[in-house]
Amino acid sequence: MPPTNEQFTQAANHWDLETLYIDLASTKGKRLTPVEKLHLRGLLSGYSPAEIADKLHKSVKGVESEMCTTLYPHIKSLVGKSNEKVENWRNITEWLEEAGYKTQLLAESQ
Repeated sequence: MPPTNEQFTQAANHWDLETLYIDLASTKGKRLTPVEKLHLRGLLSGYSPAEIADKLHKSVKGVESEMCTTLYPHIKSLVGKSNEKVENWRNITEWLEEAGYKTQLLAESQ
């Protein structure tokens, strides 16, 4: 299996990952773990938690549980949605896009 920083790298093509990592670290009070970054990149690449688990050969329940207890609360806090319920994993990408973390492709901005 490739190292965690080499998986779901396509997220970097559409998202400002470095700024997002820094802002989430500020919200969390410490840096994201490599696994948290990996799961976040998976979501931002358009994969559901179940698909991420499958690609990583992990338990679906385990990945979903990790995201619900680690990533989701920090993202909700970051985007000012602390009182909102995550109805669907797509809420996370929608909220981050609304918050300005999605980048425009160079071809689109010309």
